[in-house]
Amino acid sequence: MENGKQSQRIVVPEAAFGQRLDRFLADLFPEYSRSLLERLIEQGCVTVNGSISKPGLRLKGGEEVVITLPPSEPPSLRPQPIPLEIVYEDEHLLVVNKPRGMVVHPAPGSKDGTLVNAVLAHCPDALSRIGGEDRPGIVHRLDKDTSGLIVVAKTDLAHRSLAEQVQARTATRRYLALVWGQPKFQHAVVDAPIGRHPTDRKKMAVLAFGPAAQKARDAVTELMVVERFGVCTLLEARLHTGRTHQIRVHCAHIGHPVVGDPIYGGMHKMPSEALHSHQARKQWENLLADLGGQALHAYMLSFDHPVTGQRLSFQTELPADMAALVEFLRSVASGWPRGQG
Repeated sequence: MENGKQSQRIVVPEAAFGQRLDRFLADLFPEYSRSLLERLIEQGCVTVNGSISKPGLRLKGGEEVVITLPPSEPPSLRPQPIPLEIVYEDEHLLVVNKPRGMVVHPAPGSKDGTLVNAVLAHCPDALSRIGGEDRPGIVHRLDKDTSGLIVVAKTDLAHRSLAEQVQARTATRRYLALVWGQPKFQHAVVDAPIGRHPTDRKKMAVLAFGPAAQKARDAVTELMVVERFGVCTLLEARLHTGRTHQIRVHCAHIGHPVVGDPIYGGMHKMPSEALHSHQARKQWENLLADLGGQALHAYMLSFDHPVTGQRLSFQTELPADMAALVEFLRSVASGWPRGQG
């Protein structure tokens, strides 16, 4: 044992034939979330017959799996009366419009003030625990500085159904992203595998070639132009897979990073020739500072109700900070030459 970590050796039973490695480990270690186990696999903390593998490896039975687990910490969740914008709620689930800047669940550096803390105060003792003790009710995530719709499960039945729909992509999630530049397409599909950045562990990256590509996972994002503003473009993004930072990484990969994204190149300055007055340039800088993150909003969420089977669909307007950027661009775009950017 090193720094509280513990290694365990498991011989895969024949009954696990055909099962995914990440699902096999999730069943074996219910005290750890599946997303944590996926990260451990991707970080090389899990070997199968001595080799680093991928979360989706199909087991045959008889393999020796060695996993190095972090020390399990008792959950320290506490309800906090944080205001929530609840779009829909019944006894099985609720849909929340998450604000930019709110972390979804507690993690190192974000022990409280999260969506989970807020939901615990809103409906104590009424959340699914399938996702783990540290993330009750959480079916899917949004980045801290991505705003928009997220569904929370109150019951285990609802959680299983919703998780299966997210995994099968029958639950639909659509985003609006304000990006830099003028894409040459009206509609495009970005099919580029994503994995952990080979030198910066806090970032993800498109990994199509080289040794690091072996750890990348398929990632597909569909992009459609909604509105053009000369130096910027409003895109709709539809996820066909659900990788960490997927939209942000894919937009940066095609040369159109999300405006305001501090990690993937979205902190460009507005070209001086685009804004002819000092006042306009200052207004843009203030609007960008007010945004405080990437201009990315999960505006649409659709899924089948886990009990009634009814198709539910929800949409939200752009948050005020992102809407202000779009309105500013509309107001000045008429003076830009067509195709600028």
